[in-house]
Amino acid sequence: MTHSSDARVLIAVCTYQEAGNIRPLLASLRSSLPDADVLIVDDDSPDGTADLVRQVAAEDSAVRLLLRTEKRGLGNAIQAAIGVAIDDGYDFLLNLDGDLSHDPQSLPRLLDVAVNDPEIDVVVGSRYVDGGQIVGWPLRRRWMSRLVNRFAITMLGLPVRDCSGSMRCYRVSALAKLKPESLRCQGYALLEELLVRLNANGSRMVEVPITFTERQRGHSKLTLGEAVRSVSSMIRLALKSKSV
Repeated sequence: MTHSSDARVLIAVCTYQEAGNIRPLLASLRSSLPDADVLIVDDDSPDGTADLVRQVAAEDSAVRLLLRTEKRGLGNAIQAAIGVAIDDGYDFLLNLDGDLSHDPQSLPRLLDVAVNDPEIDVVVGSRYVDGGQIVGWPLRRRWMSRLVNRFAITMLGLPVRDCSGSMRCYRVSALAKLKPESLRCQGYALLEELLVRLNANGSRMVEVPITFTERQRGHSKLTLGEAVRSVSSMIRLALKSKSV
């Protein structure tokens, strides 16, 4: 690995009911980037996820818990993590899912790209570039996901092939310019809004191939209602960007 030990790195994971995954996830995160801090943003999971994080944090000062009982949801959780990264003076913010669908051992590759090129503000872990793949999804689901991504990036004018995955590395100085409190999308749509806003600000984005593996424990939080809300938010984003 070539990333600089001088860079302050925060890994943020937004969780809800991930008690079955959180301990192995934290262990893998700490081994993948031992010098990074880890922030778990938990939406008051009723399954004890937060208690398990507290147990790990009691023995490892690099692990922190942000427990949220109000304004819950993925979009607000990501905004909270961005706020911590900015306020606490980190240089890079890494993000990934909390269900082990993303391999934490891929994080150093994303970080290296950003550290080694100061002109890059966003590194997207991509399922849809050469070398990227999805494991455990039926063919129909893979094609639907690819079509939705193509529709979104065309509609939003984004320079990436995977705009809906959360595994990313952000340069915190670029996030600070967005004024995160001004982000409007809720839920999964915030992932697209971040790219739209960063792209509009002139941030350079690149993609690194990753493998996405269907979760083995727990249940997906992406409901049909959430999917409909995300598509509606993308349409509003597209209309707003074209009117500016």
